[in-house]
Amino acid sequence: MIEQIDRIKRLKYRSFYTGTKETDLILGNFAEKYLDTLELEQLDDYEELLKIEDPRLYKWITGMEVAPTTFQTTVLELIKEFNLSEYLNEK
Repeated sequence: MIEQIDRIKRLKYRSFYTGTKETDLILGNFAEKYLDTLELEQLDDYEELLKIEDPRLYKWITGMEVAPTTFQTTVLELIKEFNLSEYLNEK
């Protein structure tokens, strides 16, 4: 359980420091809202997404490019549906 908590903390940190401000804002706030509720497999998928170069990941999130089948997961769909402005207004 402690390992899981540490993993989530590490992923949240990495989400706020991905490389570009746009992706930092989206993924950092997404991680803050959702990572504690994701299943193990979804955390694995999220961790794999964080390995993708920022410009490419941003294009997948915004729909400018279609992600390869391997990365078309429920987590990517959750990120695409995540409304950053609504989330920030909730805080």
